[in-house]
Amino acid sequence: MTTVLVVEDTASERELICEYLRQGGYNVVSACDGKEGLEKFEKVHPNLVITDLVMPGMSGLELCRAIKKVSTTKIPVIACTSKNQELDRLWGMKQGVDIYLTKPFTKEEIVQAVRSLILGG
Repeated sequence: MTTVLVVEDTASERELICEYLRQGGYNVVSACDGKEGLEKFEKVHPNLVITDLVMPGMSGLELCRAIKKVSTTKIPVIACTSKNQELDRLWGMKQGVDIYLTKPFTKEEIVQAVRSLILGG
């Protein structure tokens, strides 16, 4: 079964994303910030990571860079944020983000984004 790590500092948003993914048939592990997300990443070895970009402490982009450094395989990363500026999107892609979703998004959008990365397009 595919395991997705969800890293989101807002509890209600974290739970919503996790529920969407569980309904989509994925095993879900969650973390409330980037530091905890990196710790869980190293323990669980998920197939994909979904992270908020703006979080206290370690940001989503810092988490993405750290994941890319410690992982021996290419782990896809989906960034979710309320920022919808093209420069932010381009910067995120340069940091290793594979898909950039702007909040609010639908269940179908997040499940499709995960499916496309897991299945390779």
